Amino acid sequence: MGFSAMRANHKFIAFETIVIKEIRRFTRIWLQTLVPPAITIGLYFVIFGNLVGRRIGEMDGFQYMEFIVPGLIMMAVIQNSYSNVVSSFFSQKFQRSIEELLVSPVPNYVILTGFAVGGMARGLLVGLVVTIMAMLFTDLQIQHPFITVSVILMTSMVFSLAGFINAVFANSFDDISIIPTFVLTPLIYLGGVFYSVQLLPSFWQVVSSLNPIFYMVNTFRYGILGTSDVDIYWAFLILGVFIVVLYGCCIWLLRHGTGIRN
Repeated sequence: MGFSAMRANHKFIAFETIVIKEIRRFTRIWLQTLVPPAITIGLYFVIFGNLVGRRIGEMDGFQYMEFIVPGLIMMAVIQNSYSNVVSSFFSQKFQRSIEELLVSPVPNYVILTGFAVGGMARGLLVGLVVTIMAMLFTDLQIQHPFITVSVILMTSMVFSLAGFINAVFANSFDDISIIPTFVLTPLIYLGGVFYSVQLLPSFWQVVSSLNPIFYMVNTFRYGILGTSDVDIYWAFLILGVFIVVLYGCCIWLLRHGTGIRN
């Protein structure tokens, strides 16, 4: 085996180790990480889908329950991808165990990708649980499987990277809850999870167009239901730009030791 092949093998082993550690971390405490989001989303199905949805009737030609299912799945994926990375990386930073990883001969991109994939794994697993629950309430049929899978993978990557940035700058456990509470949650609720943007006045339609989560939710809805309030190609371009920019920012922060070597 050549030297370059050995180096590549060592990098893969490091990446695999980080990912397995992250998956074991949230599966070991599954009663805290997997069950609560599923129960919360289940309550949304019951309250908004069954009770409120019966009064609303149809939205964009679909029963209200069918309309909100893609948004609720995406909400679960976003929240859990973000929270897994921000809590995991900050905990290691707080315990100063992350320093051992940073001084090891493991490239920064391997460390970052390992944490991001771990966050994606939790987000996608919770999304799968929510999808199974949704099938108990409505007949879920995916119209465009490739678009559905692509957008949910890209979205989970975006918010895993965003959670990493939050963890880098956080100085206390309170800091890792500020962004999800005051930024992420409002953007999700204003991202078209429970309504079609066509119902809004023109001014608020423009405001919604500035919300990146609006494009993610609607593209995912298009993949499942075949209807969307946004241009799908434009939405994928936005997702791609976010991934590249956030990944670059994360690598820069790791390279300079921001929030870690202070």
